[in-house]
This record gives sequence, C-alpha cells and structure tokens, in this order.
Amino acid sequence: MKRIVFLFLASILAATADRPNVILILSDDQSWNDYGFMGHEIIETPRLDRLAEESVTFTRGYVTVPLCRPSLASLFTGLHPHRNGITGNDLSEAAGGKKVPRNTESGAKLHQQLYDGFSKCPSLAGLLKDAGYLTLQTGKWWESDPKQHGFTHAMTHGDPNRGGRHGDVGLEVSRNGIAPIRSFLDEADKAKKPFFIWHAPFLPHTPHNPPKALFEKYKAKVDSPHVARYYAMVEWFDQTCGELFDELDKRGLTENTLVIYVTDNGWIQNPKSGGYAPLSKQDVHEGGVRTPIMLRWPGTLKPRMDKVTVVSSIDIPVTILEATGLEAPEAMTGLDLRDQKALEKRKAIFGSDYSHNIKDVSDRTGNLESVFVVAGRWKLILHNPANFPPPAYAGAGNGKPWNKKGDPELYQLLEDPWEKQNLADEHPEVLKELGGMLREWSRDFAELGRTD
Repeated sequence: MKRIVFLFLASILAATADRPNVILILSDDQSWNDYGFMGHEIIETPRLDRLAEESVTFTRGYVTVPLCRPSLASLFTGLHPHRNGITGNDLSEAAGGKKVPRNTESGAKLHQQLYDGFSKCPSLAGLLKDAGYLTLQTGKWWESDPKQHGFTHAMTHGDPNRGGRHGDVGLEVSRNGIAPIRSFLDEADKAKKPFFIWHAPFLPHTPHNPPKALFEKYKAKVDSPHVARYYAMVEWFDQTCGELFDELDKRGLTENTLVIYVTDNGWIQNPKSGGYAPLSKQDVHEGGVRTPIMLRWPGTLKPRMDKVTVVSSIDIPVTILEATGLEAPEAMTGLDLRDQKALEKRKAIFGSDYSHNIKDVSDRTGNLESVFVVAGRWKLILHNPANFPPPAYAGAGNGKPWNKKGDPELYQLLEDPWEKQNLADEHPEVLKELGGMLREWSRDFAELGRTD
C-alpha cells in the first residue's frame, strides 16, 4: 500500500516538474490608458512598462463586464456572467429594493444560493490544485471562503460575521506588503510543487490614500487633488508590482513563471469628487471595459506589442490551463492567448453590463443593462430597454449625443477610441452585421435567465 501511494505521489511530481508557476495579477479600477506604455503623458508606471516590454502585450484587451465581482468571476470560471450567475456585486431584495446584507438570515440564504451555483462552474484554482499545484488567493475575492473553491492557501476568510464581503483580510496585500506571498513561496519551495497565485490587490481602488510623496508629486502636475490622488495610486500599484517581480527574481523563479496581467474594470477619475466619472466603471464604453492584457514567460513567449488583435479576459483561464498542460473544460469559450492563428480567426469578442445589485438571485439576467461586441475596428453597443438608462449614465454628456431612448451605438475604435461619434445611422450594414452577432451570442440569455 505504501509503495502504491509513493508511486502515485511520484507520478504527480513528475507530471508537474516542468509545468510553469502562474501568477495572475489583477489591477482594481484602472483605465486602459493609465500606463506609460499605453501613452499616458503624466502617470509613471516604470515596472509595468518593463513588464509590457518583456511580455506578449495586447493593447486591445477587454473584460467581460465593467464591474469587479462579475469580472473576477469570469476570470475564475472562464464563463460569462450570464453563465456563472454572478452578474452584480451585491444582492437586492426580490422586488429590486435595498441591498440584502450577507450576515442576515435572508441575506445568507440568498447568497448561499448564489455560491451553490458558482461552485458548479469550472474552478481555475480547483483544476490546478487537482493537477498538483499549490494555489494562493490574495486581494479581492467575493465568493465566500476561497478554500471552498480550490485554493490551498488564502488570505481572505469570507465570513460575513467578521466583515467578509469582497476580500476582507486579503485586501491588505500590497497595501501592507507581500509577506503572505513570501510565506507561500517558501512553502511551495519546500514542497517542491508548482504554484498558482491569484493576486488581486485593492489598488488603485479607493480609498485613494497614496503615500504622501506620490500625492505631492502629482499634485504639482494636475489641478484636481482628486485626480492627483488617483494618479498617485496608480504609481503606488506599479511599485507594488515591482516588489513582487523583484521577489521572483530574488528566488530564481522568473524564468519558469507565467505572469498574466489584466484589470478587472476601468476607472476614469472624476476631477470634482473622489468617485469615478461617467463612461468608465459600470459602463460598457471603452473607459469601463478596455484593458491591456500581458503574458510574460521568459524563454518561452517571445515579447511583442500587439496593437491590432482584439482579446478578452475570458481567454485568460483557458490560457493558464493550456499552458500548464491541462485541457480547458468544454464550457469555457475563450481561446489560448498564445495561439495567434486562433485569435486571428475569431470574428469578435463579447461583453455585457448589469446593475450593481443583482435584482433577483433566480433571474441571472434580470439586471442586464447593455451588451457589446468588438469586431476588428468596430464596436456595437445595444441597450436593454427594460433597464435603460442605467444609473451610471446619470449626468453623462461630455459632448456626446446621448439618446435617452437607448438607441444602438456604433463606433470605429481605431479612429475614435473614446467613442465620441456614434456612426449607427451612417453604417446600417455594419449595424446589421454586428447586431446579428450580438443576438446570436446572447440568444441563451432568456433560456438561462431563470434558475428556479
């Protein structure tokens, strides 16, 4: 019996010996252009600029949805929100009223229903754990106890009676250093096992309380103190990424570690307040859903800057699984980002937006506000008349010809990256073609909608 167990363990070690370690870095609330390598004229991000130079970098990346919880759920399951059931950050009463806290009897019951559905979806950490990886969760995490979803190690406890909601203790990572990651790396080294790290620091997310020196630096460059604080937060986040990269270098782990970078959703700082401006977070315009996506694997992936290919965060779980020698579950619809030919053959990527609160846990798409498709240079946005205009549009203007009826929006992104000119009336043929793509993609929304 002992010999059988020994041979079994030996087979796992042999199977994982040549597999890469994986670190998934998730920026929290950052606009797609708020990096030096993306052309920002004020914000300095030297460590992420260097990562971009060392990576296969896609500048035209998109998240599945412009809100953190459903965006992260897609990254973890490889499924769009309407398929994994996580379409909002919090739950409302059945009638669409006030938010239901997790630590109440009714709230706990409703949230458990959501967690139960989520646990039936593919689990990135779980699949890697089953393949012999040690898996660590840090930073943002919404779905209760991370160890129930395949993480062998976790900073977050997820207990609502102790403040659990979207990361609790895990949110301290990077803001207070990376000691938990160092301890985890020590354990992985001792166990001689490959590792996966879900690194989702609460940066540059509010509260915007950057180090004083960084705030003073940007305060001297911009008029708004709110913008200065946000810019400082972005550079602080960049510095913390450098701390992690230096730790990998120090331990000799850089060569055999696949680092993937993406943000959860966009953010445009409101210069008059500490919040976000219209057309960013909770909005399917570029300021809410576009992000650079980077893959660094020295000696295996040849660095290049791709400014043409359109990719999605839905591709990241598939890429990680394929890179570690695993077969992605059939339910995952993404592509391996290392397969350029497959990416070029794909006609379009898709995404959606929902209200901040899930209106009904039994109706996955009851809070749907908008859907979008990006195909080459074109982007089409269609709005759900039942939920239009969404709250995020309140006060939106910025010179845009808003139509309160929620008419289709068509943009030529290569010439108009900030979507200032709606071309829906000028290009009915494109509107028809992309509209057909969106309808085909979203045809299972109604079928999957109700789960009771």
